[in-house]
Amino acid sequence: MFHEVARALTSTLDLEPLLQIIMNKMADFFGPERWSLLLVDEEAGDLYYVLSAGMSADRMDTLRIPLGDGIAGRVAQTGMPLVLPDVRKDPVWSRFAEKFPGMSIRSIACLPIRSGERTLGVIQVLNSSLDLIPDSSVSFLRVLCDYAAVALRNARHVKLIQHLSITDDCTGLFNARYLYTQLEEQIAESANPRVVPIEQHFSLVFLDLDRFKSINDTHGHLVGSRLLAEVGSLLKRSIGPHHAAFRYGGDEFVLLLRGLNTAAATELLHQLRDTLVAERFLTGEGLSLAVTGSFGLATFPQHGDTLHDIIRSADSMMYRVKQTTRNGIEVATGPVEAEVADPSPTANRIRPRRAEG
Repeated sequence: MFHEVARALTSTLDLEPLLQIIMNKMADFFGPERWSLLLVDEEAGDLYYVLSAGMSADRMDTLRIPLGDGIAGRVAQTGMPLVLPDVRKDPVWSRFAEKFPGMSIRSIACLPIRSGERTLGVIQVLNSSLDLIPDSSVSFLRVLCDYAAVALRNARHVKLIQHLSITDDCTGLFNARYLYTQLEEQIAESANPRVVPIEQHFSLVFLDLDRFKSINDTHGHLVGSRLLAEVGSLLKRSIGPHHAAFRYGGDEFVLLLRGLNTAAATELLHQLRDTLVAERFLTGEGLSLAVTGSFGLATFPQHGDTLHDIIRSADSMMYRVKQTTRNGIEVATGPVEAEVADPSPTANRIRPRRAEG
């Protein structure tokens, strides 16, 4: 069993299948009536269920265990294992079992999943055969907890690496590489991009900050970078979690507004423009910088039914504002023709950067 679990750890970094393998081996060995694997939510200060036998999926999704409460909560809080082959012999936990007669608790084995000094979660086993071989049972559970800790650490490292690979260092927004990935996935959801269900419509916004070069020239590039970070934060807050904000490069941003047609996206964009105009940036550093932007909006599939066409449409609208009024919004009315025909799949994938400002 150890060998099979260890082999699983080296065969995949996908967390849920690994944890399922670990818990299946535990169930095969002990034959418990009920078992659960819970993880610690450090921000909320409680535990949530990841896997469980003997509990409905709906209850798993909604039930949270505060640290210190019940069996799992106590073990997670203290970091100490709780192993009772016969609950009746322990006055504290026998009273707990009497308090919850529906659980019919006869034996308890609950061990923490530890990484260094941190408790990541717990494995809880109720009413198993551990009373027959208590010493080896505890040893086996400890090893399974160690394996679970390895799986969780690996998953966190993978998640961190993935996050870093798609995130812009300066603003914390997604980067241009991830923009193309998201657009490709969004467009691929429709088998026929000319007949797209309304829920698969999306609007794309290009935003270029006006006269940003003058801020760099006046205050320096460090202030400029901090300003970009604050603008990125404002964009992210303003559009909400359903949509996505990207730093395209320099002082240019892109917004992916999922499920919004041209009218809805235009309304949101006017609100965002007003918010940007009213905001004062870097006040915490003794400055009060005003910023405006040039916005270009295009909607899929009306203004472009391929990745390059929809980008070209939104970008062209933004550039039109940049060349005229600045601090405005231009909405596409139809597909923008390519300036140079290029059949290669990567043609115009990332256009040359224009001068800032």
